[in-house]
Amino acid sequence: MKHTIIIAEAGVNHNGSPEMARRMIREAAAAGADYVKFQTFRAERLVSASAKKADYQRRNCGGDDDSQLAMLKALELSDADFAMLAAECRDVGIGFMSTPFDMESIDSLSSIGMDYWKIPSGEITNLPYLRKIASKGGKAILSTGMSTMAEAEAAVAVLEQAGIPRGNIIVLHCTTQYPAPLTSVNLLAMNTLRALGCAGVGYSDHTDGITVAVAAAAMGAVVVEKHFTLDRSLPGPDHKASLTPLQLKEMVEAIRAVDAAMGTADKAVTDVERPNIAVARKSIVAARDIQAGEMFTEDNLTCKRPGTGLSPMKWDEIIGKLSPRAYAVDEQIEIP
Repeated sequence: MKHTIIIAEAGVNHNGSPEMARRMIREAAAAGADYVKFQTFRAERLVSASAKKADYQRRNCGGDDDSQLAMLKALELSDADFAMLAAECRDVGIGFMSTPFDMESIDSLSSIGMDYWKIPSGEITNLPYLRKIASKGGKAILSTGMSTMAEAEAAVAVLEQAGIPRGNIIVLHCTTQYPAPLTSVNLLAMNTLRALGCAGVGYSDHTDGITVAVAAAAMGAVVVEKHFTLDRSLPGPDHKASLTPLQLKEMVEAIRAVDAAMGTADKAVTDVERPNIAVARKSIVAARDIQAGEMFTEDNLTCKRPGTGLSPMKWDEIIGKLSPRAYAVDEQIEIP
């Protein structure tokens, strides 16, 4: 059965609090997600002092300070914090991931160990970064927000040349806006990304609600990533575009239902259908009393349930033949 990998994106919604991050791990595990993912960075290595907040960050953070550096500095966790969070994940039975946003963070996360490297959309054109990730080996999940197909192909090629084969790369379609308008999602681009020949295609969702994430799973996404928060009213850049724990649980349940329903590509009678064949299909029967030797015609034959007799697909074989015996009305016809 299909099993979509569900990543509960905690991101920086811990607001710089290790204890809040631990609570998020427990909520993600309780919701049934496969992984909980954070973001690892040192603000001064990520942005320059002159970098301004994005429009959505201004809207969601409030205040007069337009410095992206100051905003991110308040959202940092230490290397020791991430080691503790990875241990917490092991304790509660959920996978740990964190996206590195600078070179040193790649090294620190490498020492912790993760099933996948998660490469954010903003680093898809960062050649040295991609090479360093690939030099660590393992598997990678590459987000492709804000990129063209050519840029996605170039990033995959760099990873492949530097040490991670395509068979170990999952590519995520993504629209980088918080929240992303439905008309900007273009889920069909997932099909285009399959041409990259990677291990699979998934979707990183920034829309409101769970509808699009569930639709992506139905389209065959092997990974679905979605931001969540403990409280959407908290200050911070991503809370307002995130799910509540209850919504996260509902999304996981809906995706698991889709997984169960996907089944196989074979068009065949299923075991649960088989008993209904005789009940729902029809057989050729006498429309009125028929005498022995009388010709079968469209006037004296009809089709009625149950489907335990001669199939109506044999209609042309019967019409015009002589009845070998007498039939009462509604009696199933046999081939002469």
